[in-house]
Amino acid sequence: MPARTCHARAIALVMGCASLALAVSAPAQAAPRHRGIERAVLPAGDGWAASDGSTTGGSLATPDHVYTVTNRAELIAAFKDAGDAPKIVRIDGTIHGNADAAGNPIDCEDYRTDGYTLDRYLAAYDPQTWGKTLPSGLLEDARAASAALQKESVEVEVPSNTTLVGVGDDATVIGASLQVMDVSNVIVRNITFEDTYDCFPQWDPTDGETGAWNSEYDNLVVTGSSHVWVDHNTFSDGDRPDADQPRYYGELFQQHDGLFDIVRGSDLVTVSWNVLKNHDKTMLIGNSDSAATAAIDRGKLRVTLHHNLFQDLKERAPRVRFGAVDSYNNHFVATAGAPYGYSYGVGMESRIVAEHNAFTLASQVDPATILKKWKESPITAGDNYVNGRRTDLIAVHNAGVPAEQLTPGAGWTPVLRTRIDNPRAVPAVVDHGAGAGKGC
Repeated sequence: MPARTCHARAIALVMGCASLALAVSAPAQAAPRHRGIERAVLPAGDGWAASDGSTTGGSLATPDHVYTVTNRAELIAAFKDAGDAPKIVRIDGTIHGNADAAGNPIDCEDYRTDGYTLDRYLAAYDPQTWGKTLPSGLLEDARAASAALQKESVEVEVPSNTTLVGVGDDATVIGASLQVMDVSNVIVRNITFEDTYDCFPQWDPTDGETGAWNSEYDNLVVTGSSHVWVDHNTFSDGDRPDADQPRYYGELFQQHDGLFDIVRGSDLVTVSWNVLKNHDKTMLIGNSDSAATAAIDRGKLRVTLHHNLFQDLKERAPRVRFGAVDSYNNHFVATAGAPYGYSYGVGMESRIVAEHNAFTLASQVDPATILKKWKESPITAGDNYVNGRRTDLIAVHNAGVPAEQLTPGAGWTPVLRTRIDNPRAVPAVVDHGAGAGKGC
């Protein structure tokens, strides 16, 4: 398809802006007067989520299944009320995952139980006295019990046949982990997701040479689900970047896991026009090399990533196992001083096609590290530009990292693309159009 091909998406977005402006002032249970952003469906041919029946979310919701929610309790109640019937859930304002029944934010101290405190935990499991075995005993049990209390608040399950959409330009979810789990036909659009933090990271002295703090929760997790469209959202650590956290036992007290993972047999997912920024472990597509996981993931994890901004991310943008992943027209940015490890992680039996992307890298970032080989899997990487120059990512990697030779040719050709921009134009196009509040 020629570059800059016109597509119905552009028309739909313009129409969506007008209709959303009208719908916002309507009563909470009223149906939108126009089929705009709230009732939009994934355009035909727009990535893997358009295959085998497309993705329509809650576009067919009846008036009594259109909800406006302003806090966590209302969000959960809307999902429960509609069940698997088509539904549109509109987030108006800011929703806190760590909140009481009235929606008021609460902090980590409110989850502590059984005598847990961080100071006591640090004293009990100091490697100098505890050694290199996993924590166990009363304080580890107390940490786990405290973590379980937080989990009840943080994780929110999204049912099938749902459109979850932000109202206006500032709909925000802070500290919640949305679980699209074992469902189908879900659309998530126009929301800022921030700071899904773990109050109770676990110390693992066996993780690496010096040990590590491991945390739970992603802002959004798609697990065991199919036909999911995630469009025009923003994901970040918000006001709690990992880089600002203290170190204990010499290791960063990391309170965030990923930003957005697609795992455990999920399939037919399109991720478009999002911003993912200022994070470490960004996106897993496939979460394990194990035989049990392989049995679930083989033949699935078909994901399209296009027109997303990946900004100042250390790694996993994405890291792929098993999946046939089409990644095109994305903009990857690594600024001076920001930690950078790699962008594409080539994992077990992955089949990544990375084409027509743009990379804007600070001088300290070696283009040879854009690709990272974890397992022997072929990859297609053509027509990519690094700092304005067309670059053969595989050749540059193989020359710069001779111990990790990558094999070209993923063995398949994507056809589910509706718009392909010239990669030299991608920085301007994506930076202008990606993220929450930019869809209209």
